[in-house]
Amino acid sequence: MIAASIDDYRDLARARLPHFLFEYIDGGSYGEITLRRNAEDLQHIVLRQRVLRDVSQIDLSSELFGQRLNLPVALAPIGLAGMNARRGECQAARAAAKAGIPFTLSTVSACSLEEVSVATGQPFWFQLYMIRDRGFLRELLARAMAAKCSALVFTVDMPVPGSRYRDYRSGLAGAPGFGGALRRTWQGAMRPRWAWDVGVCGRPHSLGNVAPVLEGGSGIEDFFAWMRGNFDPSVTWADLDFIRSEWVGPLIIKGILDPEDASRAADLGADGIVVSNHGGRQLDGAPSTAEALPPIAEAVGERLTVLADGGVRTGLDVVRMLALGAKGVLLGRAWAYALGARGEQGVTHMLQLIEAEMRVAMALTGMTRISQITREILVQD
Repeated sequence: MIAASIDDYRDLARARLPHFLFEYIDGGSYGEITLRRNAEDLQHIVLRQRVLRDVSQIDLSSELFGQRLNLPVALAPIGLAGMNARRGECQAARAAAKAGIPFTLSTVSACSLEEVSVATGQPFWFQLYMIRDRGFLRELLARAMAAKCSALVFTVDMPVPGSRYRDYRSGLAGAPGFGGALRRTWQGAMRPRWAWDVGVCGRPHSLGNVAPVLEGGSGIEDFFAWMRGNFDPSVTWADLDFIRSEWVGPLIIKGILDPEDASRAADLGADGIVVSNHGGRQLDGAPSTAEALPPIAEAVGERLTVLADGGVRTGLDVVRMLALGAKGVLLGRAWAYALGARGEQGVTHMLQLIEAEMRVAMALTGMTRISQITREILVQD
């Protein structure tokens, strides 16, 4: 199948990945209302078509946190992404480096900070969850700095995991012991290409960054048990002082949906925020990113760098997010689908699709530079 869009990569990933892994990527929490709103609200944003504007020279480059980028996008952190292709985070990080954009490694990745650093030879971003064990957290941040991570993305919208029905139905969660493992093994056996690429050739199977505290466990159950026991629901704004004391470099707060929280992040010295509802995977019924972004950008856009994610499936969606006030856009499911379908080659091609679609959208709205993309290109109600 020829992949002409991210939706095509979604179909290809569904056909290649075991059911439990595809559902983990694709699903949201509860009834998935917010998951659907993310995409639908973006698609309902209407752009002003402009003509005769000389769009022969379009420049998509931008700068985020002192880094010059070929596109105003980054690959968002995705847990367990290394199970979608052989040493998957390394493949995605290489694709991002070739495209001249940042890759963000999740705390709960299959590939460790050190492995990704060796694989790319380029700086990348690191995503952090607040963990109860502050000693281990301090060691993790030291490892990230030693790996030359250029920014820290601190996720704040997951004090407790959201309830994701698809994960229970697929056997990924809520089926402890032999029964759950047997279901996943059977689903993997039904996808022989994946089973060989990841199950056999992709070893070791572990959570590279948190393996030292898993006490030898490497199964899915060990991951969920560790997450339930070690994510810290007592975290408050005061904990930013601890993060700041241990981290040298740009600090980005991910998971902001309210202007008051955005202002608090700016007051406490964050360098950036990500307007995000965790891809619809946490509080179902929360606003879509497209709805939450404009008032947040208006409130703090002059004080820090506003990024956004959620529902982005095309380069046209990237332009929409920029017009709503974001300075950059994080791609999540888009690269997970592409990685699951065709590995590094898929992620590279997905980014090429995003670039091509952005060029068309900019040309037809009369824009030649990223800085020109503002609310002026939107059809106002």
